[in-house]
Amino acid sequence: MQLATSEGLAGIIAECGGVLSCATCHVHVDPAWFEKLKPARQNELDMLQFAEEPGPTGRLACQLRITEALDGLEVTIPNKQ
Repeated sequence: MQLATSEGLAGIIAECGGVLSCATCHVHVDPAWFEKLKPARQNELDMLQFAEEPGPTGRLACQLRITEALDGLEVTIPNKQ
């Protein structure tokens, strides 16, 4: 989330600044990468209920810790209404 917002990527709003109190940084992780992520904790799963266009590979970008192992990670930003 921090990388996306610092680079000005459209669609990552991140209203709460990464404290897990909104779902405005919701992304869909490419299925090839989804299993490589640490599993979502319950509080993230709870917040994903409020995300636009939820899906099976949905995650909150603020909860993704980018490491070298995730170099090349692909996500899609859902359309915001």
